[in-house]
Amino acid sequence: MKRMQKHLLTAGLLAGIGLSAFAQPAPGGPGGPGEHRPMDPARMQEMRARMEQRMNERMEFFKFKLKITPAQEGAWGAWTAAIKPTGARPQRPDRAEFERLSTPERIDRIRAMRATRQAEMDKRFDATKAFYAQLDPAQRKVFDQESMNMLGGGHRGHEGGGRHHRG
Repeated sequence: MKRMQKHLLTAGLLAGIGLSAFAQPAPGGPGGPGEHRPMDPARMQEMRARMEQRMNERMEFFKFKLKITPAQEGAWGAWTAAIKPTGARPQRPDRAEFERLSTPERIDRIRAMRATRQAEMDKRFDATKAFYAQLDPAQRKVFDQESMNMLGGGHRGHEGGGRHHRG
């Protein structure tokens, strides 16, 4: 019996090795790996609209979970407006322009971009703290748990939470 198991195991391993040859990635041609092509503007707009819709649905569910009272509606509206993406996505520096700059000038440019991003984050953080101050203790507990899930620190079953959560 052990001999039969050994033969079956060997056959299984050989079959697995043989099948793995078919699982290799296809050679990259035009548009293959490593080649960056801009996305179709219509498709980008559609994707942005879907993302905004999903975000709105999640925020409505979050509002429901927090049990926002009519007295808190103003704070909720101010907070959701403050944390919404500005729409002006930071542009990557133009490579040709960067090549014309000296290293110290590049460093200064990068620092300026970092300062802009930091200021936007600080605005969101300050708005969140102001909104949090308007919540009662039970709401704060819900907010704390949900914010951990949004930051990837909470566990949501096999999904893992965080940025890759789709639902």
